[in-house]
Amino acid sequence: MATTVTAPRGMRDFLPADKARREHVLGVVRGVYARHGFDEIETPVVEDAARLHSGLGGDNEKLAFAVMKRGLGVEDLRSAEAPLDLADLGLRFDLTVPLARFYASHRAELPTVFRSVQIAPVWRAERPQKGRYRQFVQCDIDILGEPGQLAEIELIRATTDALDALGVSGTSIRINDRRILLGLLASWGITEPAAADRALITVDKLDKIGADGVAAELRETTGSELPGLEDTIRALERADWDSVSGADWLDQDAFADLARLRSALDGVDLRFDPTLVRGMGYYTGTIFEVAHPDFGYSLGGGGRYDGMIGRFLGQDVPAVGFSLGFERLVDLVTLPEAESADAVVLVCDKDVDPVRLAALKTEALRSHHRVRLERRTKNTKNLLAGLAAQGFGAFATVGADTASLDGVEFRPLA
Repeated sequence: MATTVTAPRGMRDFLPADKARREHVLGVVRGVYARHGFDEIETPVVEDAARLHSGLGGDNEKLAFAVMKRGLGVEDLRSAEAPLDLADLGLRFDLTVPLARFYASHRAELPTVFRSVQIAPVWRAERPQKGRYRQFVQCDIDILGEPGQLAEIELIRATTDALDALGVSGTSIRINDRRILLGLLASWGITEPAAADRALITVDKLDKIGADGVAAELRETTGSELPGLEDTIRALERADWDSVSGADWLDQDAFADLARLRSALDGVDLRFDPTLVRGMGYYTGTIFEVAHPDFGYSLGGGGRYDGMIGRFLGQDVPAVGFSLGFERLVDLVTLPEAESADAVVLVCDKDVDPVRLAALKTEALRSHHRVRLERRTKNTKNLLAGLAAQGFGAFATVGADTASLDGVEFRPLA
């Protein structure tokens, strides 16, 4: 009995049409980022295990794939106190930790303000489900060394330009600041760092469990009554730029910074959302996400993480990044019709001489950007349907007496 052969759970194979669509998206994004002055880098797929588990990756550290040390014996396995004692390397779970290590390694060779692009696969030991994979591509831009808001402006503008170039319309940027979140928690008497981290996890559930659910969970986790909590949270649900300006819990300096960003990003739909948390604990200032009215999930996000690189370098370096949700974007983008229209197929009879076929293909390549040779099958309809699905736009039939493509008719596949 034959066994089913599939890719490892949570990982995928891509058929030619899928791969073509992915490469199209990557090409568009790379082109936009290059025009905005970002330089692409590449880092290894593995990093030192100690670096991956240094507290910089939040909950993602728990999902890192470990690479066992070479040459381990049975006694090593028995004596290990923890599984990570057996690993010296691990697959990267994001591109931010490798970027921080990269910058610390090459700072002397890089400009004072470094604008980086990283587009590469990462791995997490997720529980596979729809939209959640163990291997997926991240698409990051970061600016290191720029302490002012110019970095946020450049990142947001480049990201929205990339979305426009892909034809993804109707997006908005939700924006907040970690200082505003911490001020909000302080107004409730939640100031201890561990308690604040737990409280932010709860606030982040607002869209799922509602104001009453968040209030109940906050009281349970803090063990405090927190008077007036429900009213504040309900006000947060309806908050916008104007309604919160006088709130007593609002960090006015942080809010003024966000307002300046709004005025600088003319034409960008920038929406203030004081409940936006972002899961990574290394964020220190501005945080943002790409929202779309047709989807209940973000299409990307990021923020400022000024404290991370100092962990490797011994000296703090201002840093801010924006990551596009590549796997989600791919599902929204189709190949331009012009590309498929100029991809043609020569359908030939089985008795056509291979030398002649090669000559006909060479002739076709002079006027078309992509040419495929296919032998005629009994079910030509299925053959043509499959070719159309692979992105080809037209076909022509050639026989043993076809000496040239002059006068040969190319007919549309669709």
